[in-house]
Amino acid sequence: MPKKGLKERIQAGDNIIVAEGYVFELERRGYLRAGCFVPEVVLEHPEQVKAVHEEYVHAGSDVVLAFTYYGHREKLKLIGREDELKSLNIKALRLAKDVADRTNALLAGNICNSTIFKRDCPDAVEKARAIFKEQIEWAISEGVDYIVAETFSEYAEAALALECIKEYGKVPAVVTMIAHAEDKTVDGLAFGEAMNKLYAAGADIVGLNCGRGPTTMLSLIRDIRKTYKGPMAALPVPYRTTPDEPTFQSIINLETGKQAFPEDLTAFHCSRTQIRKFAEESRELGVQYVGLCCGNASHFMRIVAEVYGRTPPASKYSPDMSQHFIWGDKNFDSYHTEYRNTLAPK
Repeated sequence: MPKKGLKERIQAGDNIIVAEGYVFELERRGYLRAGCFVPEVVLEHPEQVKAVHEEYVHAGSDVVLAFTYYGHREKLKLIGREDELKSLNIKALRLAKDVADRTNALLAGNICNSTIFKRDCPDAVEKARAIFKEQIEWAISEGVDYIVAETFSEYAEAALALECIKEYGKVPAVVTMIAHAEDKTVDGLAFGEAMNKLYAAGADIVGLNCGRGPTTMLSLIRDIRKTYKGPMAALPVPYRTTPDEPTFQSIINLETGKQAFPEDLTAFHCSRTQIRKFAEESRELGVQYVGLCCGNASHFMRIVAEVYGRTPPASKYSPDMSQHFIWGDKNFDSYHTEYRNTLAPK
């Protein structure tokens, strides 16, 4: 059965479930180094990348996102593997394509913040353009359905990435920005204004990813929705951010008095109930392109998919505590009641 493209789905009012978070998930599994966060795993353990792609589709993702985030020239140069740049990108794209083809999912290419962009420095702008150009052209050569450009702090870099997709890719574009402590871009635009400008420039979907957890991202999405009415993306990190600690980089671990990012973030993961609430509120806000970013896991994605009306293969294994021998919905004799009370005394 032919799959509907990104534009067709958006125009039809469909929702798109998107699993991201490959960097953190593969770091958690012991195949990627925190700090540089370069996807060397694509070259060294490709079977692990493919396994995560398969897990995310199993959990309900409509998209297989090629793991080329931070797989760009500047990052490969940092670890002395710039000569493997093209092979990493092509390998990542082909791993994703294999899973997308087998599951009838959309295949997305991926470009991201260049880490060297300076809006007032023509040389830095051109270097960022060259980074985007080569990754886009490799993605197109492998037949992606669309390209995600993500995690931009500055509107200017997001606009440059979109310009490059339109010029070198000529495929649909999803452009998402990262919100830090303030409710505006690093170059001073209100996010509603930035979203409208990106959409007017030709992005098919715009929104936010990474940085903020569900609570602090949704408050900003609500504000954006006052002025931007087009197709919206929301992909927070699944961590318990607050107005006082609005990003996962700002969370302080009280046991150490230090920044929790990245090694101690596990203690601040959202609960499944919080992820369900995020998905419910996103759906009410008309977020069509929804998912999770760094810290994502398959059980979280299943919840998002189910809230959006899906029944992915993983739903076969959704929790059913009625079948639990202690906590289940059955009549207990005095022995089991007494045992249960020792586990959770009232």
